[in-house]
Amino acid sequence: MRKYLLLCLAFLSLEAVAKISLPQLFQSGMVLQRDKAIPVWGKADAGEMVTIRFNKKQYVTTAGINGKWRINLPKMKAGGPYTMTVGDIVLTNILIGDVWLLSGQSNIDVTIERVYPQYTQEIDTYENPNVRLFRVQNETDTHGVRDDIKPTPINWKPLNKQNAWLFSAVGYFLGKRMQEQTKVPQGIIVNSWGGTPIEAWISADSLQPDYPLLVKKTQLYQNDSYVKAQAQANMEADRQWQRLLNEQDPGIEQNWTAPDFDDADWQTVNQYTTDWALSPKSKRPIIGTIWLRQHIQVDKAHAGKPARLLLGTLFDQDVTYLNGKEIGHTYYQYPPRRYDIPEGMLQEGDNVITVRFINKYGMAHFIPEKPYMLAFGDDRMSLNPLPTDVIPLPENWQMHLGTEMPSCPSGDISLQNLPTTLYNAVLHPLAPYALSGVVWYQGESNTGHPAPYADYLKKMIGCWRDLWHDQQMPFVIVQLANYDGRQQSGFPRPITPQTEPMNSGWAQLREAQRIVAKADPRAELAVINDLGETVDIHPLRKKEVAERIGIGFDRLVYHHKVTLSPEVIAAVIKEGQVILTLDQPIQEGNLYEFEVAGKDGIFHNVAAQGAKNTVLLDCTSISAPTAVRYAWKDNPQKANVRSLSGLPMSSFELKVKR
Repeated sequence: MRKYLLLCLAFLSLEAVAKISLPQLFQSGMVLQRDKAIPVWGKADAGEMVTIRFNKKQYVTTAGINGKWRINLPKMKAGGPYTMTVGDIVLTNILIGDVWLLSGQSNIDVTIERVYPQYTQEIDTYENPNVRLFRVQNETDTHGVRDDIKPTPINWKPLNKQNAWLFSAVGYFLGKRMQEQTKVPQGIIVNSWGGTPIEAWISADSLQPDYPLLVKKTQLYQNDSYVKAQAQANMEADRQWQRLLNEQDPGIEQNWTAPDFDDADWQTVNQYTTDWALSPKSKRPIIGTIWLRQHIQVDKAHAGKPARLLLGTLFDQDVTYLNGKEIGHTYYQYPPRRYDIPEGMLQEGDNVITVRFINKYGMAHFIPEKPYMLAFGDDRMSLNPLPTDVIPLPENWQMHLGTEMPSCPSGDISLQNLPTTLYNAVLHPLAPYALSGVVWYQGESNTGHPAPYADYLKKMIGCWRDLWHDQQMPFVIVQLANYDGRQQSGFPRPITPQTEPMNSGWAQLREAQRIVAKADPRAELAVINDLGETVDIHPLRKKEVAERIGIGFDRLVYHHKVTLSPEVIAAVIKEGQVILTLDQPIQEGNLYEFEVAGKDGIFHNVAAQGAKNTVLLDCTSISAPTAVRYAWKDNPQKANVRSLSGLPMSSFELKVKR
């Protein structure tokens, strides 16, 4: 009897652990792809029967010897909500519609919170339960591919301001646009990581034949003990650096943030000069802290009112105070400094803004062409248009050196920047979740070495299609926006127009994106060389980016007859002119940013005229033209070739036929 009881208990114990599991993508509230077979997969004990009940039907399979199972549900029309049961797992509120995967680096990451001032009213008033948002959590793997992504507590959230606040702005606006266009549910999966190169998103099998050293580079970090020890060492070094910084900074001990602190003997500096950020002795950029103070006079009408301090963008880290109280802290250079001031904090008369710059590298500086002001009123959150009731901040500040420090020791590994690590950890586990299409918005991190980018991009698209077993998978490639690439360093650079022909890494990478998209019948290029910002690598007009992505999918997925960006289809020389024939009519008139090279290969600016679907380039001063370039700059501000609907033409470099 005792043996029988023990056998029963053992059997019950085995039953208890014989759990069926699903990947993290499969959660309540998810969106499944319409009009395609719907793969559902997971794990169970070897040989265990798995039953799926969905939309009044039942599907059965058995887990293989490796414990894996998969059932392909048949094609279904858009609709819902539905309930799915998989074993004892119950998933509710499931919709069937279109699912989009958005991947790349930080311009996909840019959140609704960041772009909110551009679209305040729209974001405040819009919500749509038929658009669902899923964010893949960042993770890396140097060893090989994973079966699943990092667990998340709740995902597949319906679109509203709260759920989207820290979600991709491009994803938000794409989901909104596509739902309004198609009237069917939309699922937006965002899988991106700021600053990552394209190599991190490509499989080892794809890289190995042509780029074996890239694969070996990742293999160097397959020692988990080393990686863990290095990460711990970096963390301890940072803690020690911060501790010494705070202990030795006189501004903390002497309370330089206090409104009654006497800063009369501090140096007066202009925020757009650089001398204040240099060490008095070495004349090198100050690593450590610099304190700036500014006195603002507030009249009775504004005293006590809630406000927003717009402090542009700063390099690198800042802690900002108003009348001795901290109102904001930003830990790196890119986010706009928008610090809210609660009611009652601003006093009539003198108010003191104090900024404590903290720099571990580069040079402390203010980014020009950004708003610096105190904003009041109901429109103080808006930057489009700018607030109407403002007190501009003067450019002059009182400055005092805090403490100088040596550079913070760092052996940062940044596994996310190594080849294959993101493909392994966060891309491979998503397949074969059925998709409508993929958005690829990346390239800024490859502009320093753009030569192999076209090959990388072709390999990436190929290995993703292989992974999904779908050679027709549509891709929309978002071309790099206009941006002054000189601003990428940690040092201030003059904002001067790029007028002469230049060897632009940004233009070369855009050209790689254009060539790959043009050669792939299942890819389109979203041209955004008019939506960037000279001084900001993260331009804010993400709704317009999403609209251009959507137009690409209109053609690729829905087979609509749409007009995309103009393209050159022929380039010939005739009577001292290079004649470019385009695939569509363009806005007529004087055109800019065209260059022509002679047989010496040196490019020169040339005048251009647009009429109907033709561009005429005046080449009378150039003997034997051999090539034409357009918008071949990091920041081609004057480029103005546009379709009749206003879409810009991509930059390009083409040989000329005689």
